[in-house]
Amino acid sequence: MKKKIIAKNAPKATGPYSHAIQIGKMLFTSGQIHLTPDGKLLKGKIEDETRQILENLKSILEEAGYSFKDVVKTTIFVTDMTLYGKVNEVYESYMTEPYPARETVCVKELPIGARVEISMIAVKD
Repeated sequence: MKKKIIAKNAPKATGPYSHAIQIGKMLFTSGQIHLTPDGKLLKGKIEDETRQILENLKSILEEAGYSFKDVVKTTIFVTDMTLYGKVNEVYESYMTEPYPARETVCVKELPIGARVEISMIAVKD
């Protein structure tokens, strides 16, 4: 059975989607951009934007009883591959071995002018 997850400390979903859906021991997050919890797009250094995304994802994972250690798959979208190195540095500071499987995809644009979007799949043992 699907369980909808809504995190109190993450920005409100602005469309017909949930922060995450839990099915059994698996959790699927929606893509998160660098919105602050009050719904404003954080603009500044790419490191700060990436950190905001990961804090949003942390709130969503924690709301469902998961942590970054439970993440098995990550998808990262960036609008400019020159940002990749800095995004990767911040991402790595949140993750531990064994690192999740991951892909990074460069796209033309993201919602409301965001430069990065990240989604995750987590599994509880």
